[in-house]
Amino acid sequence: MIVRIMGEGQVKLDDAHFPQLNKLDDELLQEMDSNDEQGFRRTLNALLDEVRRLGTALPDDTLEPSELILPAPDADLEEVRRMLTDDGLFPGG
Repeated sequence: MIVRIMGEGQVKLDDAHFPQLNKLDDELLQEMDSNDEQGFRRTLNALLDEVRRLGTALPDDTLEPSELILPAPDADLEEVRRMLTDDGLFPGG
């Protein structure tokens, strides 16, 4: 799956990593529900770090259709809320 991190670029991410990423996604949702800004920031950064670590960055001059768009690292709670689906940021969560 091609994933875009807003403001950064795209990575190719194997679907096999989704269960691991969904754990962080669930934690992020809980922190958002409780308006825990500090926890939200920590978990969002951990989630994006894992996507970068597990995925393979696509060259900057390559533009593939993104199947999933993730917020920028500096996104606030409201920006991320607008990006959520029923599953959170990742499908199947």
